[in-house]
Amino acid sequence: MKSDLELELLSQIRLLKLPEPEREYRAIPGRKFRFDFAWVDQKVLAEVQGGIYSYQPSHASAAGIRRDCEKLNLAVANGWKVYHFTSDMVQSGEAVKIIEQELR
Repeated sequence: MKSDLELELLSQIRLLKLPEPEREYRAIPGRKFRFDFAWVDQKVLAEVQGGIYSYQPSHASAAGIRRDCEKLNLAVANGWKVYHFTSDMVQSGEAVKIIEQELR
């Protein structure tokens, strides 16, 4: 599902003419985990954490946090760099600056 925040970050990526990411990418073989953005050739993943200021039962619960940790750890174990960005990081441009530094 594409959130407004994800669409905002994608717009920033396109404005800077950075490589287009794959969306909802399954980076871990045999698992259903999806990542918001993936630059497959560079093995870089990015997740937008839009709900940190509101209660989201799926991610804020103990099971959700455990699942997110498992997802991150499996990605790193499979050779991916994973970046997590909050809404303020996207809105301030900090997220796209980090992505730009990583991809250039």
